[in-house]
Amino acid sequence: MADIIKLLPDHVANQIAAGEVVQRPASVVKELLENAIDAGASTIKLIVKDAGKTLIQIIDDGKGMSDTDARMSFERHATSKITTADDLFNLNTKGFRGEALASIAAVAHVELKTRPEGAEVGTRIEIEGSKINAQEVCATPKGTSLSVKNLFFNIPARRNFLKSNSVELRHVIDEFQRVSLAHPDIAFAMYHNEGELFQLPQGNLKQRIVNIFGGKTNEKLVPVQEETDILTINGFVVKPEFSKKTRGEQFFFVNDRFIKSAYLNHAVTAAFDGLLPERARASYFLYLKVDPSTIDINIHPTKTEIKFDDEHALYAMLRSTIKHSLGQFSIAPVLDFNRDSELDTPYDYKNKGIVTPKIEVDRTFNPFENVAPPKRGAQRPEFEKPSAAGWENMYEGMESQATAVSTMTFEKEVSTPDMFESGLNGTMQNISTSPSKDESSTYQLNNKYIVSTIKSGMVIIDQHRAHQRVLYEEFLRNITVKESVSQQLLFPLTLAYSTTELALIEELKAGLENTGFIFGTISGDILEINGIPTSITESQVPVVIDQLLSDLENEVPDSGFSQTDTLAKSMAKSLAVKGGVSLDNMSREHLVNSLFACKEPSISPTNRKTFVTMTSEDLERKFK
Repeated sequence: MADIIKLLPDHVANQIAAGEVVQRPASVVKELLENAIDAGASTIKLIVKDAGKTLIQIIDDGKGMSDTDARMSFERHATSKITTADDLFNLNTKGFRGEALASIAAVAHVELKTRPEGAEVGTRIEIEGSKINAQEVCATPKGTSLSVKNLFFNIPARRNFLKSNSVELRHVIDEFQRVSLAHPDIAFAMYHNEGELFQLPQGNLKQRIVNIFGGKTNEKLVPVQEETDILTINGFVVKPEFSKKTRGEQFFFVNDRFIKSAYLNHAVTAAFDGLLPERARASYFLYLKVDPSTIDINIHPTKTEIKFDDEHALYAMLRSTIKHSLGQFSIAPVLDFNRDSELDTPYDYKNKGIVTPKIEVDRTFNPFENVAPPKRGAQRPEFEKPSAAGWENMYEGMESQATAVSTMTFEKEVSTPDMFESGLNGTMQNISTSPSKDESSTYQLNNKYIVSTIKSGMVIIDQHRAHQRVLYEEFLRNITVKESVSQQLLFPLTLAYSTTELALIEELKAGLENTGFIFGTISGDILEINGIPTSITESQVPVVIDQLLSDLENEVPDSGFSQTDTLAKSMAKSLAVKGGVSLDNMSREHLVNSLFACKEPSISPTNRKTFVTMTSEDLERKFK
């Protein structure tokens, strides 16, 4: 039998490895940023064009490479981070596998310029699909500049499956934020299509968080700090009232490496138990320091998953530390049995200022006035006991003030009619009231369902889902036909958002304007709104936009139609009348008529039933 097993060529092996290491432009950004950090850079610049599809360039001022190291860096499993297998259990660097540069060079055009400190000239290497086209001497600053152009140029299927520029840019920004948050002592800058997105100077951890997520973040942070023999915890959690519906601001770092851990995230959620609003998620920036020998990072090429020796101990410490911080800074209620409650300032006087007490003097008082003092043991006239003979005089005039019990009126208790209370003809009356002939034929059940009659029986409508369908088609029609009506605000509304969130809003700006929004200037982290749709109030604007950002991050639309659809769905979900809200007759009838005027009245925008019908035959079967 002929031998059939063959050793794959290097360029084929590199392309196979690139399938896991390089999944999208953000993967390249992550690997190159981590290489720059391992090189000891103090300033790192990221330049991106077309969300990384055309160009990704990393410029750092690290130690650089010699011409031999520069050539070796593109070989598979070539690394300066480890030398033996034992080094895997004592990792202090970002990279160690030696696969990144070889995988990137296999699927892109790569140009490397590098010069170590002390050398007069540097080295330039040009690679195209693992093939070295040029290696020459060049003049370049100290450090390394690596450009990745035309990603996946030789894998058309992979390139075609990349999302739109806006979606890929969000992933690039996510990776940039994760790396920059882990190293506040390094200055970072990011540029996209010749526009500056981030300029992060060196500073402490809190300054880095504020520089990335906006100045308003400063007042939202609660410090967390604890040091034990096996774990050191440092960082911040966000106050419960500023929590969001998305996981966008949840960051775990272990030994300055971003990780994802559902188990540790549950510990944080448990610490916030009872403090978060409904469906809100805790936001945090937590940095854990553990012994490198107690963790295993070599699980996946992306290195975002870590195995711990004792996860249960970390869970308990993390949960108790966050609970302690929330109580220490009066975010969560605590019980202090040693505190004397009598020394507390009353709530009425808590915010009052210090006022000089007023002294009142009776200037007409004369101590030498000739008034006979009362005799010892004598009682004052007003306290003289009435005589037994005249006790009837105490009750004179009471007869006119007395009120007969029969003429008194009392507040009646709210009576709930019995469901089976029958009228004169023995027929069942309405659930809430007994309607007269002129009243509406729609009724509300439990402030959640609308019951209406039809020819064949009755229809029961879910008011929240029905209103969602009505608003969804209305917003979709306004966005596509562009016939919306706006109401101008007397004073512009200013809202603070992070750079990533503002990029999402910019992306949907045209669609939002078609629904009735009028935007002013967008500068820094401030969004200015000058007009809003007539169907919402000014207080509902932050709720609508927050819900929209949440839906966009969860669904990640990548086409114009899906963006429009997501926008209409999100606004309809935010503004639809909720279950538990009482509606009057006119509102109920209008909602029913509007629902059955829709193109798809039977399902909500999320493909759930809006109503069910019960025919007379169905009711008869119920009584058999």
